[in-house]
Amino acid sequence: MVDGRVARGERTRTAVLDTAVALATEVGLDGLSLGQLAEALGVSKSGLFAHWRSKQDLQIATIERAREQWREQVIDPARAAPRGVRRLWAQHVSRLDFYSAQALPGRCFFANAKFEFNARSGPVYDGIARSHTEWMDYLELLARQAVELGELRAGTDVAVLAYEVEAVGVAAVIQFRLLSVEVVYPIAARAVLERLRGLCTDPTLLPEAPE
Repeated sequence: MVDGRVARGERTRTAVLDTAVALATEVGLDGLSLGQLAEALGVSKSGLFAHWRSKQDLQIATIERAREQWREQVIDPARAAPRGVRRLWAQHVSRLDFYSAQALPGRCFFANAKFEFNARSGPVYDGIARSHTEWMDYLELLARQAVELGELRAGTDVAVLAYEVEAVGVAAVIQFRLLSVEVVYPIAARAVLERLRGLCTDPTLLPEAPE
């Protein structure tokens, strides 16, 4: 039997880290502190100190929670699509939907964190870099599966395709704030859709690009 106190403690810890992820998209990981987080939650700093002994511990835990959120809210919904080119397309749409819904104040934890820590080193940077590598590997896997299923042309460079899909996603999250969802979403969706249809052995597997 699961100890109720342990379960409640885990739920509380997750709720605190959810707040930390959201806050970090506004103030940055460097701006995130136990004191600031305690103030945002209306709790004592000493209560949080029992979970994370330093700012770096909190930053690393926040990265891990952001990874879990990404899996739950961006990756998992796209897995309902059939494996192959339709899942790769669904993955891009799921990402755009996550951004456009403004689930986070700064829209994307990882886009912000990568820019913030790009020229640094250390455990926090390592956590961000590891998450990015896992994500790129996953996009490559989706593209590779589509090639193996014969849905993308043989010889398709899956690393380049993953890079292109990622580049559109990053551009979209930046421009959503600079312009508007209504302007950026159709362009970001069409850019990847037309690229996939151009490589697809059966374009009818994908929706038609809007005029």
